[in-house]
This record gives sequence, structure tokens and C-alpha cells, in this order.
Amino acid sequence: MNTPIRVRFAPSPTGPLHIGGVRTALFNYLFAKKHGGTFVLRIEDTDQKRYVDGAEDYITNALNWCNTPFDEGPGKDGGFGPYRQSERKHLYRQYVDLLIENNKAYYAFDTAEALDLERKNHEAKGKTFIYNWHNRTRGRLINSLVLSKEEVAEKIANGEDYVVRFLAPQDETLELTDLIRGTIKIDTNTLDDKVLFKSDGMPTYHLANVVDDYLMKISHVIRGEEWLPSLALHQLLYNAFGWEAPEFAHLPLILKPTGKGKLSKRDGDKLGFPVFPLDWEGPATNSVSKGYKESGYFPEAVVNFLAFLGWNPGTEQELFSLSELVEAFDLKNVNKAGARFDPDKTKWYQQQYLRSTADEALAKDLSQILTDKHDISRLSTVCRLMKERATFIEDIWTEGSFLLEKPTSYDEKTTRKKWKNNASTLMAEWQGVMSNLEDYSPESIETTFKEFITAKELGIGAVLPLFRLLVTGKGMGPSMFEIASFLGKEECVERISIGLNTLTETTPQA
Repeated sequence: MNTPIRVRFAPSPTGPLHIGGVRTALFNYLFAKKHGGTFVLRIEDTDQKRYVDGAEDYITNALNWCNTPFDEGPGKDGGFGPYRQSERKHLYRQYVDLLIENNKAYYAFDTAEALDLERKNHEAKGKTFIYNWHNRTRGRLINSLVLSKEEVAEKIANGEDYVVRFLAPQDETLELTDLIRGTIKIDTNTLDDKVLFKSDGMPTYHLANVVDDYLMKISHVIRGEEWLPSLALHQLLYNAFGWEAPEFAHLPLILKPTGKGKLSKRDGDKLGFPVFPLDWEGPATNSVSKGYKESGYFPEAVVNFLAFLGWNPGTEQELFSLSELVEAFDLKNVNKAGARFDPDKTKWYQQQYLRSTADEALAKDLSQILTDKHDISRLSTVCRLMKERATFIEDIWTEGSFLLEKPTSYDEKTTRKKWKNNASTLMAEWQGVMSNLEDYSPESIETTFKEFITAKELGIGAVLPLFRLLVTGKGMGPSMFEIASFLGKEECVERISIGLNTLTETTPQA
């Protein structure tokens, strides 16, 4: 590619960044890095009525947490700023005037009430009202196409509210190209004359994003499928200005786990999974929406599963580092069809990343959430023994606290099935054998244990669960011989004594 690659992620600060927006940002980031380009963040805040305090910071923090920071944007000027549309307000008027001068746009003075009446009149006839070629000059609508220049000037001078509408061409077939969807043909007679500018001096999204993309030299616009219906207008605007349009790619929707429609916050609330990257506290309600970060997910896991929502590498590989995703990413491998969100798959990715994380790193993270302080080296061993059974770091402690704390209860199912006949006598004998062991390695304990049960003519399934029950309180877990070695002789012997006393008192043997 000869043209410098510049892509942008352009969210509106109207609330928390949805996970679908994070996916869009990720694909832009991957594309930029794959081609040695620039990833731009632009805040599209033209709709000031919907602006929410804290939303912009949330967007930035979310991108940083995902390890996909922007190269240019608010606070990182690359020579194309400002990067907030509200701060670019002064730029848009000249481009609106240019369109009007070239007969590509016009003033419209229709009131909201008048337009509503037109809609109702059309509905009464079983039709849909569209402000375009078939009615713009027929006398019912008030615009500069039917008014004289003097009348238009007078209305503006009198402070009448107006909008500037794009003059959509008539009887043309517009051929559009999308990098994902191929060639799209549009009959321009079906297009309405979209509002580009309002008398309060603020542009609409359509004008602002086209002007900004041009001025910021954006080479590729990679955005969600919901913007596909706007592609025709945006291409026409580029044509009207005489500018070369960027290349467009519209990403597939992220669909609900079940049923129809795109993923929403309600789906997350209903099925118990986050739909936001970070916790979000609504300023109005003070309600907290859970984020992936606070729910215990690794950012690498979130990025990995998001990459596979609508894209695949064309291979069987599923686990990718960020650098590997950059290397493998190609818009040609993005699907047209919607990608169904699978919360279980998300957890699978989390499990894989947790298992591949170094034990010491997990231990340091685990120590941050524990009330009591523990030696990092011992916590590392806890992590090594338990991480195959965990999805989140918290699970390591939930399932493995017995490695550092004596059990206070004993698994009811195991007790009911195994604690009978001569179980207490058998365990007392095994306790004595363990007390005399000099080599307390896992291998030595295992060898001695097998010799013990062989001499008793018992199977491992009759004795090992009892050993585990008394020492850990659990019915299952990692290797008992590794656990025993980790705890040490004195601790194991003491735990067996406590367990024998407790179960003998509370659970009579049959």
C-alpha cells in the first residue's frame, strides 16, 4: 500500500464503550499495526444533549486496558487535531457553504410540526415520507430550492431555525465497494436528503465524519455494520466535494448468545456475563454495570475472543498473542454474517490464558486480593497446583485455600460414601507410617502409600479419598502426594489427627 495507512475509531461519549465497540477498535488497531499505519481516536461528540461525563475517559481507559492504545487522539496530537468534534465546530461551516454554492446542498426551513404532518399524511395513504426528489420542490416543503435568494436571506437574518440538507441525485445507480461485502449497487431515488448541518452551528454525524476523515487523511474506514446504510450518502458527499473517498469495511454484528438480534446489555444481565470492558457506574442511576476487567478476565483473553467474533485466521489456531493477531489479521478473512457471542467460549479463553501464565505472576495477582499476607513462593506453588482447575484467579483461592489453611469442614458426599467400617483405624495406621517417613518428596510419599495399601490388600480408590478428605477437607483435587509434600510432614500429621477427631465425633462409622 502506497498511501500511508491511517484508520480511526470514532465513538460517541454517550455512555460506556460496549464490547462491540471494543471489537471495532481492535480490528482498526490490528489493521493499522499490520500495515505500519496509525490508529487514531476521534471523539464524535456533536450530539451534546447525549454527552455523558466520564465516557471519554472510559473509552481511553478501556483501550489501554486491552493493550490497544491509540497513536493519535485527545492528548496525543499527531498534527491533525483537535480530535474532539465539538472542538472542530469552526471547521464545518465552510464545507457546508461549499456544498450550497455548488448546488449539492440546500437550506430547509420546515418546522418539526410540519414534517410530522407530512409523515402522518403519507402514513394515512399507506406510504412512507421521504424528504427527497419527489417532494422537495412540490410546494408543501419550505426550502431554498423553492424560495428566492432574497427570501432565504431574510429567513436566516430573522433567526429562523433551519437545517442544511444534502441534495441526493436522482435517477442514478451508485456503485459502492466494501472490502468485506464486495460491490453494492444503490438506486439514488431511494435515498433521502439527509440533514448535514443545523442553525445552531453543529454538523450532523454524516457531514462531520466525512470532513474529519478527509482532513485527518483517513485511508480506511473500518466500522460496524450499522453504518452500512449510510455508505451511499458518505460516498456521495466525497463525490460532491471532489475528494477521493477512503476504502470502507463494515464489520458484522455481534449477535445475542441465543435468539435474534445484536448483543445488548440486557443479554449480559440476563445470562450473567459482562458486555463492557470495564465497570461502569451510571451517573444518573448510580447503578454499576460489571466489566470484564473487574470480573477477573485477562485483557489478553478478552482481545483473543473478540478477534474471533467475525474473523478467523484460516487455520485451526485459536490462541494468539496480540503480536500474532497483528501478523495474521486480514480483512479478507472477516465474515459478512453476524458473529454469535458465546459466553462459555469467553471463559475458555480465560482458562487458557490463566493456565499459560507464570505461577509467580499469578501468585502476585492473587496476593493482591487476599486479606492475609502469604509468602509469594508458597502462593506460586498453590497457583501451580490449582490453576488447571480454575477459570479466574479468585478460583485458585476458592478451590485451593486448603493448601495454606487447615480445613474447617469435610466434603459431605465423600464422608457419606467413604467414612465407614474401619476408616478411622486405617487412617490412624497411615498417619503412623507418614510420621516415620524421612524422604517427604511426592514420589516417596506415593511409593510408600502404594506399599501400604498393597499390604492391606486394598485398592487406591478405597484409601486415597480418605487421605484427601482428612488433609484437605475436599473430595477431589490435584495430586495428593504433591499436596502432602507441599504441606510437610508435621502439617499433614496434624491435619489427619484433627480430621480423625472431628469425623469420629460427628460421623459414626457403619
